[in-house]
Amino acid sequence: VQLQACGGGLVQAGGSLRLSCAASGLTVSRHHMGWFRQAPGKERDFVAVITWSGGRTSYADSVKGRFTISRDNAKNTVYLQMNIPKPEDTAVYYCAATRAVISSIRNPGMYGFWGQGTLVTVSS
Repeated sequence: VQLQACGGGLVQAGGSLRLSCAASGLTVSRHHMGWFRQAPGKERDFVAVITWSGGRTSYADSVKGRFTISRDNAKNTVYLQMNIPKPEDTAVYYCAATRAVISSIRNPGMYGFWGQGTLVTVSS
């Protein structure tokens, strides 16, 4: 199983950026697919998730209304569209996959498959 995250970089506050996570060895439509982030010196935090059944989405309060998670089943890829990013969004972003119960999908400990991370830096 491999999750290849890309699309990170330097973006100005108020701009936009799209992260991609291409999966091989697993089917994104049969897993809950999540995005997490980790800033220097901090824990890995939940950002967004899209469920395998029905494609329901859920977001951290800090990104709700600005970020959008989506899935392209044909490309077996998950995306995170980051609009109006803020300097506090600066972090390494990771995609991950799980088949855990829905009540636990905000918990990074429940994810068994992780991408390598992509750095997003938001300048003010």
